[in-house]
Amino acid sequence: MSEAHIPAALRREIIARAGNRCEYCGIPDDATLVSHEVDHVVAERHGGKTIRDNLAYSCFRCNRLKGTDLTSIDPQTGKITRLYDPRADKWRRHFRLTGLDDATIEPLTAVGRTTVQFLRLNDSVWVALRAELLRQGRYTVPSS
Repeated sequence: MSEAHIPAALRREIIARAGNRCEYCGIPDDATLVSHEVDHVVAERHGGKTIRDNLAYSCFRCNRLKGTDLTSIDPQTGKITRLYDPRADKWRRHFRLTGLDDATIEPLTAVGRTTVQFLRLNDSVWVALRAELLRQGRYTVPSS
C-alpha cells in the first residue's frame, strides 16, 4: 500500500493507463476527497514486484478494503475465490452496470461476486456517487 518507493515516472504511467480512474470501481480521482493510490495487485508481502504489470490505480477506499488480500469467499458458493485482478482480467467479463438510475455493479462471475462483496462496491453511498457521475457523464467502467 505504500507508494513511497514507486518511481514518479512509473506512477504517472500507471495513472495514465487507468485514465485517472480507480481500476476496481471506476470512480474518477477528482470525485473523491482522498487521493487515489497506486496499488500492488499482488502485495509485496506475497512476493509482488513494483513493476508495471503488478500495479493498478486504486481509490483510497478500494485500496484499503483490498489491502494485501488476493482471495475471499464467494457469497454464492462459499468457496475461496480470487479477487478481480485489473492486470489479468477484463472488467466487463466479471461485472456490468445495471443502468443510469441504479448504478449498481452487477457481478457476472464468481470473481465478480467475490470482489463486489469484498470491496463493498454496491454500498448505497458508492452506488449514489456512481449514479450522479453517470448523470454528469463523468463515470465510465474501468477499461481493463
